[in-house]
Parts: sequence; structure tokens; C-alpha cells
Amino acid sequence: MPDQLFDDLYRNTENLAWAPVEQVRRSGRQRSRRTRVAASLAGVVTVVAVAAGAVALGADPDAAPPVVPATGSPTPTPNRTPTPSTSPSHSADPTPDDSGSPTGGTPSSPANDDGPNAPSRDTSIPAAAMMQLADLPKGFTMTNGEPDGDWTLESVFANCRNQPASLARGQVAERFRVFDSPTDSLIQRVTRYSGEAAAAHLDAMREQVEECDPHRSGDSLTVLAAGFGGDESMLVGSVMEGRPARWILVRQGDLVAQLRVDKDTTPQEATQLVRPVADRLCAGTDAC
Repeated sequence: MPDQLFDDLYRNTENLAWAPVEQVRRSGRQRSRRTRVAASLAGVVTVVAVAAGAVALGADPDAAPPVVPATGSPTPTPNRTPTPSTSPSHSADPTPDDSGSPTGGTPSSPANDDGPNAPSRDTSIPAAAMMQLADLPKGFTMTNGEPDGDWTLESVFANCRNQPASLARGQVAERFRVFDSPTDSLIQRVTRYSGEAAAAHLDAMREQVEECDPHRSGDSLTVLAAGFGGDESMLVGSVMEGRPARWILVRQGDLVAQLRVDKDTTPQEATQLVRPVADRLCAGTDAC
């Protein structure tokens, strides 16, 4: 008795229509041909890919592309001579200091002070024309620059009924120094004047002191001593609202030094102080 499996297969194929043998062979040959063509194409693609990779690896990455030759002759460019450029000049700004110049630099001399043909000169006040620490007792310190407050003799004239004319006429330059100690202080101002204005300034100061008519009873302004150094000098004392004060004025040529000194300075002490002051002024004027 045949197996059940074969019986089932027989029943499933009993009524099938089988293709002729020649047709089956022809279909097999076509499938074989298509397989060979596909395999050949795959081989060609592989060979091409390998060849392209080899060319890429062997190529010089830095090689420049070929230059296409020009079809015409280049036209030479005429030589041009460069025009030299001029650098702009630069003037340094003056450095602020206490050089004695009103503007921080070296001012020019006022016009026509010494005649139309007078040569220009340096009108600043040198540091050597100012008092030094060596001129004072030990214990003082020195500061450059104008101090604050109304310390000048001119400021005292506000206490007089008769007011002077301008006392700044002819001023060219100023310089200040302040000396301090634990018990005392001294302020110096040196002013340069044009022409004969220095002598005229000292005359005007003396006249105002002598003619001052104080507003308040008991106030006073007096020339205590004069003529003790330099071309001209004087010691002035005041008492305003019960407070005494002293000033020394010294002229040497076109320079005038004004010093605010101790309120108890005597003419003898003023004489000792004026000597180095007058000597120092000679460093800033050719009148000595």
C-alpha cells in the first residue's frame, strides 16, 4: 500500500497540464543566459571602480590645473613712478606743569614790548628762579602749584575804600611754590612783566598800601621796611579784623617775587630771607 504522502502528491498533480519538454529546456537556457550577462556586468563595474580609485590615489593633490595658453601677446604696462607721500607733522601737546607759563608751554614775548625788532625770548620762569628748601630751616616740605584761597597782598586791598587800578598790567608769566612745616608756612609767587611793567607794578603796590583807607576802624596796612634786597624790596604788614599778616615783595629786573610769610616776621628776618630770594631770581632774568 503506497504511503499517504505519495497519494496526496498524486492527487494534486493528477490533473496538471505540463509544458512540453522543449519549452522547458528553452526557458532554462534563457535563465542561464541572463545570469551570465548579469555576472559579466557586475565584474565590469567592479573593475572600473578599482581603476578609478587607483587613479585618484596616484594623482598629485597639489598639482595645479593646466594653464590654457593665451591666444594673443600681452600688452606691456608702462612703468609708473610712485609719488612720495608726505607724512603730516605732529606737534606734541604741551605737558601741564608749573613751568611758569600761563598756558603750560613757552609763551611768546608780548609784541612791541622792547621795540618792533626785539628778538623773541623765553618768557617762562625757570625752577631755578624759585626758592629752594635749602633757603629755609630744616623741617619744611615743598609743593609746586598755586595754592587755594585769598593769600596775596592784592586780596587785602578789598578792605580799602580806595580801590587800585589794574595791578596785573604787563604780566607775562607766573610760577608758584608752597613751603610748609609743622609750625609755619610760606607761599611764593614769581611774576614776569614785560618792559618796565615790573617796576611800575611795585610802585603801584607801594602806593596802594600807603594810601589804603580801611573800611573798618582798627584795620591797618603799612610798609614796615623797604630797600633791603634786590633792585627793590619791601615788607608789608596788615591787621584786618584783628588778624595780622605779612608779605615780602622783591623785584629783580623784570621779575617780582611776592611771599606770604609768618605774621610776626620782623624787618631783620625779612632781610635774611630776601637775600636768597633775590639771588634765585637772577636765574630767571638777565638784569643781575
